[in-house]
Amino acid sequence: MAIILTKSLYLNGLQCPKLLWTICHEKFRLSEPEEAHKHIFDQGIQVGNLAKTLFPKGIEIGGNYWDIKESDKKSREALNLKKPLFEAGFLSDCLYSRADILVPVEDKWDIVEVKSSTSVEEINYYDVAFQKYCYEKAGLIIRKCFLMYINKEYVRKGPVNAKQLFIKKDITKEVIDKSAGIRESVDEILSIMSEKKCPVIKIGPQCDDPYECTLRNYCWSHVPVHSVFDLYRGGKRAFELYEKGVINLEEIPEDFMLSDKQIIQHNCAKTKQVHVHKDEIKKFLETLKYPLYFLDFETYCTAIPLFNKLRPYQNIPFQFSLHVVKDEKSTPKHYSFIAQGEKDPRKQFIETLKPLLANKGSIIIYNQSFEIGVLESLVKIFPSYKKWLEQTKKRIIDLLVPFRNFYYYNPKQQGSCSIKAVLPAITQYSYKNMEIAEGTLASLQYLYMTHGDTQGKKLSAEESAKIRKALEAYCGLDTMGMIEIVKGLKRAGGEN
Repeated sequence: MAIILTKSLYLNGLQCPKLLWTICHEKFRLSEPEEAHKHIFDQGIQVGNLAKTLFPKGIEIGGNYWDIKESDKKSREALNLKKPLFEAGFLSDCLYSRADILVPVEDKWDIVEVKSSTSVEEINYYDVAFQKYCYEKAGLIIRKCFLMYINKEYVRKGPVNAKQLFIKKDITKEVIDKSAGIRESVDEILSIMSEKKCPVIKIGPQCDDPYECTLRNYCWSHVPVHSVFDLYRGGKRAFELYEKGVINLEEIPEDFMLSDKQIIQHNCAKTKQVHVHKDEIKKFLETLKYPLYFLDFETYCTAIPLFNKLRPYQNIPFQFSLHVVKDEKSTPKHYSFIAQGEKDPRKQFIETLKPLLANKGSIIIYNQSFEIGVLESLVKIFPSYKKWLEQTKKRIIDLLVPFRNFYYYNPKQQGSCSIKAVLPAITQYSYKNMEIAEGTLASLQYLYMTHGDTQGKKLSAEESAKIRKALEAYCGLDTMGMIEIVKGLKRAGGEN
């Protein structure tokens, strides 16, 4: 079968030759895309379809998406119509690319690439540079190149206004700059695709840049637990150690410069002991004033705002879990809220939450910036809650603090101070074997339950009930887990 270099393969090759070769020859080694990646893909389709409405005379090329020769034939025939073309694909020699939108300008064409992001990334220039190269080889004259992306400042008021939702930026100069040497780059990538053996490429920053590589699990399988990549904010320094042949955390040379927190990690790895700063833990625990309110939110977001007074990708709170502990001898009382129906849940959310938090006692949140940010966005559209929020913020205590500051560090955390890492390190609880075990999946499951799945299909009542139960269990563990973490801190600090 003849080799065909598509735009996606070209970008894969720029990121990592090993990834490119594996896609062509040993695809079974790639990780299956996670639900979050599928959602991003679907969001891109929705955004692309909305962008097309800005070109009302446009023509959808259609046909079998995977039939390259048919696409090329239909696209070339449509060129004579001199109308905007959607998904036009052109094959020239062994190069093939589809254009989101091609706009005729006299005898020339403009490329309009549509992205569901809120900014322009460098990879976008390489993306369009390949398209331009391919189309020009196919005989088109490209006048200008544009990127249409989401305006993050857009606020929905009534029906979605596509003109205001999108920013259209001329990236012709940047594309021309990235086109320098593209012929040599294309030849090199074609050569890699035809090789019989996989190129030897070490792991490196390219494993996550510009995207997390789907070959990552395979390439990183040799990296042990408690490796130098667990170093807190290790970044380039971790790869520096790896290049020197140091991979285990305990094997870092004593003369290698580490931060104070990294030194704690290094010592814990060597001694297999937990690091505890009792005095600081005691000071932190003394700031907690009963009654204690352990609070956690779940949110979801979409590229195209679903409701009025909402920006693209703005978090919409749909769930909270609240455990209230009246005093040291009290059994925690649990309050759970999950919005129902397709309407905007924000008003009901804040109306339900406010009375439950009363007016005294510490409100304990893990990583407070997220929840505070959600509350502040709610107050912008419900200003009558402004005074309440200012009073409430004074009561908030961030349970992340003793772990972010390394007052407590267990090697089991592997350099992370997230609640997912801390909970099993300091208590007997964990998120293993849960139907929903992390926030992104919780958001997507609620989105599917409320507005339909990736295909727009509504879930059955039975499926929705199952998701609601899983959501309640997940968010409930977040707040009950915080209670157990406080108990763990008390034990670590020397309290009974």
